[in-house]
Amino acid sequence: MAKISIDSGVADFECTDGDTILRAALRSGHGMPYSCNVGSCGNCKFVLVDGEVGHLRSDAPAWSERDMKRKKWLGCQARPKGDCTIKFRADPEYLPPHQPIRRRARLTQSQSITHDIREFRFEADGPDDFRPGQYALLEIPGVEGARAYSMCNLPGEGHWSFQIKKVPGGAATEALFDLEPGSEIGFDGPYSTAYLREDIPRDIILMAGGSGLSPMVSIARGIEAAGLLEDRKVHFFYGCRSKEDLIALAELPTPLSDKITFYAALSENAEAGHRQGFLHDVAANEFGEHLKDHEIYFAGPAVMAAAVQKTAYDLGVPMSQLHFDEFY
Repeated sequence: MAKISIDSGVADFECTDGDTILRAALRSGHGMPYSCNVGSCGNCKFVLVDGEVGHLRSDAPAWSERDMKRKKWLGCQARPKGDCTIKFRADPEYLPPHQPIRRRARLTQSQSITHDIREFRFEADGPDDFRPGQYALLEIPGVEGARAYSMCNLPGEGHWSFQIKKVPGGAATEALFDLEPGSEIGFDGPYSTAYLREDIPRDIILMAGGSGLSPMVSIARGIEAAGLLEDRKVHFFYGCRSKEDLIALAELPTPLSDKITFYAALSENAEAGHRQGFLHDVAANEFGEHLKDHEIYFAGPAVMAAAVQKTAYDLGVPMSQLHFDEFY
């Protein structure tokens, strides 16, 4: 176990063996900025003032030789080799509403939703406390490094469920799709600041593509469970290529409320009843300048996420009304 001192004089915290500095900081109640938690976004960079650390991934996309020369490291990848002193700017926005916990989880069942998306249900020791829209880190046997996947269910149901899209050639998803019931994985969570804000009175837009379906389904369920459908409108956009990739909210393992308006955006060969075009364009055409009157949650591939952000900016949506995790 290593002691991590913060250069600003804020209370020290401990990093147990096998943990990263970011996750240990969050477990200790320190608001270290982050988003992806897997080395891609770079939001968790800190300066190493004293001591020695190593990276889980030497090829982390958000870390460069220049960073190394400036003694900057990724909190989500850095493991201390002894006591260290670090420097970062803490932000209370990143304080976890529920403490992330490392544990083991057991696969109890899986069910196909589309030809390449499956819902996985895991049971783990300890409380299933999380906010709709958050994710967990899964350590899959035979796969190097943890992967971040968002829950699709609600807290308090006694399990953790994920709707995951199989990526051709993807080591993690191919291994997941091969897991048999009873298989165990490593589990760490919950994480993310892109969770449902129940106290904001604006109407809500949910936008999902691919595996981005999972957190948006969780948020939609959270909206219904909190009784928010009584006084606000909810619009759910799902973007995919063709009819083969479509999902039906009423046919999910746990169907969503018919009070939620659903829009399917097909980029190829849209048929009657569906919109033709990319997700961000379909949403912009539907709401135009009124997009800024909504609280917007979105998740999906990096290209989609970047396009949604640009569209929102062009239409005057304040950044404070956008909620998303940066996965690349």
